[in-house]
Amino acid sequence: MVDNVSGIPIIDFEGFGDGSSESARAIGQLFYAACRDVGFAYLINHGIPQDAIDDMFDWSRRFFALPLEVKMTAPHPPRGDQHRGYSAIGLEQVSQMVFDQDKLAALRGHGADFKESYDMGKDGGALNNIWIEDKYLPGFRDACTAYMSTCRGVQVMALRALAIGMPGVPDGFFDEYHSDADNQLRLLRYPAAPWEVFESGEKGRISAHTDFSTCTFLFQDQAGGLEVEDPHEPGKFVVAPPIRGAIVFNIGDFMMRWSNDDLKSTLHRVRAPPRRPEHGDMTPERFSIPYFCSANKDKVIDALPGSWNETKPKKYEPIKAGDYVNMRLRATYVER
Repeated sequence: MVDNVSGIPIIDFEGFGDGSSESARAIGQLFYAACRDVGFAYLINHGIPQDAIDDMFDWSRRFFALPLEVKMTAPHPPRGDQHRGYSAIGLEQVSQMVFDQDKLAALRGHGADFKESYDMGKDGGALNNIWIEDKYLPGFRDACTAYMSTCRGVQVMALRALAIGMPGVPDGFFDEYHSDADNQLRLLRYPAAPWEVFESGEKGRISAHTDFSTCTFLFQDQAGGLEVEDPHEPGKFVVAPPIRGAIVFNIGDFMMRWSNDDLKSTLHRVRAPPRRPEHGDMTPERFSIPYFCSANKDKVIDALPGSWNETKPKKYEPIKAGDYVNMRLRATYVER
């Protein structure tokens, strides 16, 4: 079996179970090495049936096919750290560690992210979900809620594998830090458009960025376009093609900080796929579904056990998980 694609490791979770077997420990060690050296991995035999993934993409397509006025009945709030509801094309521009408002405004003026999205997560606390009425798309809310629960199970398994593989980190260490399941499911649609608008830079899908939180699980359709920076050649991006049945996993900035930079949060971007004769004059539309996982907002994190010592001091001050992620979210959204 091929063990990587474009240098991105393929991690097979077959036989991981509850994490107590020798095979589970071997999986954990491979997974840790992928997170340390690349920051990305394809996960296979992860426990989510392909039918469930296909069904969620079908719900996503049906949602985005609704009239704009219907989607706008569930609008994203004005603030970027309130990531719920529908965002129309042009409301977001990914920024990479830029927080100055003038600089953010300049970034948003060119090559704005050409996509629309719908965000949801755990209800309660500071954020509640913003749903369209059931009459517009019966069953949509229940389908999204069930899929979030399914993804949550993969998150628990993956973080347990990572703890098993990381030197100095106790088994199950991450469980208590993520017990609130305060995660975010995002439906994304990148519309079709003439090739020229992408090649000229007039429009972009998503510019190079890293993710904010602990980790991300990405489900992609077959359109392609995801690219990941080569960890050995900064500035060079390699194609991360869709693999049916696989989830693309990546480490986020929060986890990189938490690991004292032992784990790698790697730049990635979405571009229009290469031209093919069957596409004609238009790029194909693309759908993806990322599941962003965050630590409990009230948890203060410090460098992980085993990630620092006398010769490798801590690089960062302790920080509350919610404060860090909200700071990053506010820089991505055009506040109104």
